[in-house]
Formats: sequence, C-alpha cells, structure tokens
Amino acid sequence: METLSENRCFGGVQGVYRHRSDACSCDMTFGLFLPEETGDGPVPLLWYLSGLTCTHENAMTKAGAQAWAADHGIALCFPDTSPRGEGVADDPEYDMGQGAGFYLNATQKPWTPHFRMWDYLAEELPTILDNGFAIDPDRQAITGHSMGGHGALTLAMSLPGRFRSVSAFSPICNPTDSDWGRKQFEGYLGSVEAGRAHDASLLMRESGFDGPVLVDVGTRDDFWDLLRMDTLADAMTARRQQGQLRLQEGYDHSYFFVSSFIADHLAFHAEALWA
Repeated sequence: METLSENRCFGGVQGVYRHRSDACSCDMTFGLFLPEETGDGPVPLLWYLSGLTCTHENAMTKAGAQAWAADHGIALCFPDTSPRGEGVADDPEYDMGQGAGFYLNATQKPWTPHFRMWDYLAEELPTILDNGFAIDPDRQAITGHSMGGHGALTLAMSLPGRFRSVSAFSPICNPTDSDWGRKQFEGYLGSVEAGRAHDASLLMRESGFDGPVLVDVGTRDDFWDLLRMDTLADAMTARRQQGQLRLQEGYDHSYFFVSSFIADHLAFHAEALWA
C-alpha cells in the first residue's frame, strides 16, 4: 500500500492511500481519517460512500466530517466510487462507468473485469483496514450521499450484523423504478430484475435493518423524482423500522446540505458505536 498523503487534522491524521485491488483488478485510492485515540488502541469506524461523479476526495474535503469524528473518537473511511485507470471501461454519460460504480458487482461486458465495488467494500477494503490500521472490526457504521446513500443502505441491510447503524443523505431509494437505477442495472447486471437485490426500498420491506436508521433529504433537492423517497418512507413504515426520515426545509442535493447535517449523523452513529 502506498501513502499518497498524510495531514494533521483535528488532532488526528487525514491520510490518502493507494493499493492494488484484487476485487477491481486495478489500483484503488481511499481516504482514511484516524482520530488521536488510535494511539491508545482500535477505534470505531464510519464508512462514507460518495455519489455519482465523485471520488474519495469529495466528502473528505467538503463534508466537514473530521471535526465531529474527532470529537467522538471515530475513524472515517472515504472509498472511491468506482474502479479507475487505463483499461477500465467507461461511458460518455456521467451516470455510467468511472465515477458511477453503483456499489454492485457487474456481470455484463465490458464492466465485468473491474466493476466489483460490492466485493471491494464488503470484503477487500475492510480486510485492508483491519490489518493495517487501528480499527475495531466489531464497531462499524455506514453512511453515504445520493448513489452512496443507496450503497450504504443496501450494504447495511444485506450484511446483517456488520454495521451497528446506517444513515444516508438524499439516497437513491428505489433504483428499480428510477432512471437512476434501471439504466445501470440493465448495463451492469443485464436486467432491472437483477437489481432487486440492490434496491433499498425492496430490501427494507423484505428484511429491514437490525439497528437504527437516519435519512435526511432536502425539500428542494434537484433530483427529488429520481430518489423516490416516498417508497423508502412507505417501506420503513410497513416494516416498523427503527429510525427517522427527515425532510429538511429548503435544502438541495449539494454538499452545502450534507455539511449542514453531518454533525447530526456523526452523533447518531457515535451513540450506536460507543454503546
């Protein structure tokens, strides 16, 4: 693993690292914030999954999460959103290809060789963090924004016992019935039907999450119709899921929105992680 940078940050260290990924068959880069408490032993970890067109850098530099993570003694991991590099398939549209991995394992060409973000996040990167840093594998939580909110919710519900809590900012909630999902499932998986296993609203109805859930969305979100928040709200109600879905008056889809409520999300996860 190659260290690209390490900077002092709120008493801890914000690092950026690159490694060869067996899952994605290319080099992958991630950001990792470690609070000063890692000097005394392993700390809890919050995963942050980013949205379409993003890299590991967006939330790392825009969300302002490190200050609150430092207050709670929690590490933050900022993975990339997709495989990248020469030889990795891409698409001229922003919502397919590099920057749009959708946190799944592709089964269709030309995506199959590299687009295995599910395996990367469910298996490979957690192992790297557990073995290389002072991270507690038994105290982890997950959050994300937009496409990353979709990934956070689906990973949390599909891996029972892995995460103590899950939250999301403006998540894609019902991708099998949205233009942010149907196109990608057909391209990456061969059919919309194959994407049912990656639909947060369907998973919520079928199994729910074995812990607390927090979802925030702005009432002026530019992509409201694509997110399908109503389907997740209905599914949470039907499932009687422990959690909150909050509509934040006047906020949009940007990182101004995320940074406005990131403190709430860190406090929410800290309560579960330190319980």
